[in-house]
Amino acid sequence: MGFLDGLKKFGLGDLEEEELYDDPKKNTAKKEEAKKEVVPLNEETLLFDKKYTCPICDGTFNSKTVRSGKVRTKGVDVDLRPDYDEIDQIKYDIITCPNCGYSALARYYGNLTKFQCDEIRNKISANYKKQEFSGTTYSYEEAHIRYELAIATAMVKKAKNSEKAYLCLKMAWLLRGETQRLDPEAEGYEAKKKSNDEQEMELLKKALDGFVIARQSETPPIAGMDEMTLDYLMSALALETKDYETALKMVGSIITSRTANSRLKEKAKDLKELINEEVKKVNAT
Repeated sequence: MGFLDGLKKFGLGDLEEEELYDDPKKNTAKKEEAKKEVVPLNEETLLFDKKYTCPICDGTFNSKTVRSGKVRTKGVDVDLRPDYDEIDQIKYDIITCPNCGYSALARYYGNLTKFQCDEIRNKISANYKKQEFSGTTYSYEEAHIRYELAIATAMVKKAKNSEKAYLCLKMAWLLRGETQRLDPEAEGYEAKKKSNDEQEMELLKKALDGFVIARQSETPPIAGMDEMTLDYLMSALALETKDYETALKMVGSIITSRTANSRLKEKAKDLKELINEEVKKVNAT
């Protein structure tokens, strides 16, 4: 099962076979539903409708947005994913035009060239089956669809590799958040968890691949990150995907850097310990 299998329902199944990344070196330009989902009771009160004008079809629409300052984080994962308390904010990070399918993270919304608009109209909008997102909140299934559409949009508009990598990372975080909120007692739990875990791992690998290419070909900031922060993230992703050689290389560059701040260096040292522990486990088997 590919990570963009859900595009079939929008008439965009042909995009599943497209290459996600454009590697400069090579000159290359559904899901099982959970039977039960635990939704925070106060989620609706933390949202408001924000109005947007679509740069592709000129239509206006509302997108659910989390109220600023209303969501608390209870921790941060090793790969920098914020773990929210009352609500999974990552569900609401994609803006999708329900009329034509154009989708993007808020930070990348709009600012399109004529070529990009034409490509989106011809390859997304022309085949898109109109959807309605009319609920008071977004389910994980709806959020998953929106991320798939955003990745498809990024592929079609020839977005930077860093943008596509960041989308893959955020979609992996979305799946992790859903898995955390599944009810272990619900029917179908094990199958849903297994499916989510497999998709998350695939997306983490794609995110790492994209950031490696971006690190070599783009000028910082890359996806809003400076070089040292990106190196830390890449090391964490390499750890999660069991690429320990890359993980140690990237984290080592931070620890020995003269420009990395002390806080990041401490995080890097903690990460290196985790990597070494995993390496020891592998060598012991």
